[in-house]
Amino acid sequence: MQALTDFFHRISNLPDLVQWAGLFGIAAIIFSETGLLVGVFLPGDSLLVTAGLFAAKGFLNIYALLPVLLAAAICGNSVGYFIGRTTGPRIFRRENSLFFNKKHAIRAHEFYEKYGRKTIVLAQFMPIIRTFAPVIAGVGGMRFRQFIAFNIIGAISWIGSMLGIGYFLGNTIPGIDQHIEIVVAIVIFISILPGLISAFRARRRSRRYAAANAVGSDV
Repeated sequence: MQALTDFFHRISNLPDLVQWAGLFGIAAIIFSETGLLVGVFLPGDSLLVTAGLFAAKGFLNIYALLPVLLAAAICGNSVGYFIGRTTGPRIFRRENSLFFNKKHAIRAHEFYEKYGRKTIVLAQFMPIIRTFAPVIAGVGGMRFRQFIAFNIIGAISWIGSMLGIGYFLGNTIPGIDQHIEIVVAIVIFISILPGLISAFRARRRSRRYAAANAVGSDV
């Protein structure tokens, strides 16, 4: 229990987490977030940007980070896909627990219904959806040959851009490593922005629908 408490404490401090976890620890976190439903609470974008910053300062090797984290994301997504293929629609009947919330699966399903195969790429940049999208692709019977192609494209886009942003900032802005919390806050805001916009649009549509029904009932 104490080890779990310590781990959650480290997650709240990304610089500390990166130094404590190291290359393969970061890879394990990325694999868990993309491949295991219990990893939905783990940091993704902010962790990668922080790792890029540390690589720019020489604490990590960017040429080792990139291929290892790419492999972790691709393998994680693939595991999620096979979880979906194995469980099938039963996942929507699974009871909520500490590490699983059914509404996240439903949200990812709606996203997949809207964007189809492109979801595997787009979801890489969306927390929570990132964890559930491969599972939903497996549930939906997406062919693995198609899935792995989009999986690789998405992983390269996500890992490459997030590490690249951190590495670029670390090399171009003096003292940025002393203000990592600001960078992380910006990254977190940008990562949740699509979800906020989607929620706002959904609420606006529901209000319009309710208003239209109200007008119709008065006629």
